[in-house]
Amino acid sequence: MRRQPVLRLLPRRIACVASVLVAALAVVPAAWAEKADRSLPLTIEADKSSTVDLAKQVVVFLGNVVITQGTMRIEADRVEVRETPEGWRSAVATGTPAQPATFRQKRDGVDETIEGRAQRIEYDGRADTVRLSGNATMRRLRAGTTADDVSGALITYDNGAELFSVAGGGEGRVRAVLTPRPEPAPAAGERRP
Repeated sequence: MRRQPVLRLLPRRIACVASVLVAALAVVPAAWAEKADRSLPLTIEADKSSTVDLAKQVVVFLGNVVITQGTMRIEADRVEVRETPEGWRSAVATGTPAQPATFRQKRDGVDETIEGRAQRIEYDGRADTVRLSGNATMRRLRAGTTADDVSGALITYDNGAELFSVAGGGEGRVRAVLTPRPEPAPAAGERRP
C-alpha cells in the first residue's frame, strides 16, 4: 500500500503552516538517531503483567512499562510489541490521561536528543519511524537545553528521511518554536563584522 504524504492529508490552511515547519526542520544536519541503537537488544520492563502470544509474535506489557534500546527509551502504561517473521519490531505505547507515553533518543554524532510525549506512541523498526498522536509534543535538546519545540495532534518522526511532520487537531493548530543554531566562535585572531 502506497503511503500518502502527511501534507496531502491536511486541510489546506494547515498544509501551508506545516510545510514551512517541515522545511525548517528538514535543514537540520546529520542523521536523527544513534545508528548503533538498531543493533542493540530491545529491553522491556513492566510492573504488573505481560501476556505472550507466541503464534502471533505479540507481547503485551502493563504498568509502568519501560522499553530501552541503546539511547532510545519509551515509557508508557501499556505497551504492545510485535515482531515480524523477518525480525522487525514494532511497539504501540499508550499512556494515561494523567501520564502520557514518552519517547527519548540521542541523535547520531551530535550532542542532541529528541524527546516526545503523547497519549499514544507507535514505534516501527522497519520504517524507522515514531508516530506520536493525541496531544503530542516533541522537543530537540542541544546539550540538554531545549532548542526546538513543536506540538500538535499528530507528530511523525522519520529517521530515514531526517524530518518530522506535524498535523493539527480539530482546530487545525500546530505550534513550533525553532531556535537558530549558535554561531561558531571566531578563530584566534579573526574579527567579526
